[in-house]
Amino acid sequence: MKTAPSQLRRKLFMLEPRVLNGLESLARERGKSVNQLADEALRQFLKTNAQPLTLREALTQSARTTADNDAGNRPKRLKS
Repeated sequence: MKTAPSQLRRKLFMLEPRVLNGLESLARERGKSVNQLADEALRQFLKTNAQPLTLREALTQSARTTADNDAGNRPKRLKS
């Protein structure tokens, strides 16, 4: 997913030289930039740890984890 340049933010990471060399080598093999590899890795890390990326994902996730939304927790209606 492409992001508009005005929405991009910079963050500086310090990496060990051997890690950076491995990333640069992998980037050359895959024809991608180190930034693209880092973006993929961080997205996968957040997905693995159930961290939403967007507000919509956060709201959907919070609605699903509320006990009130579970089918088994609904109060039974009294017949009149």
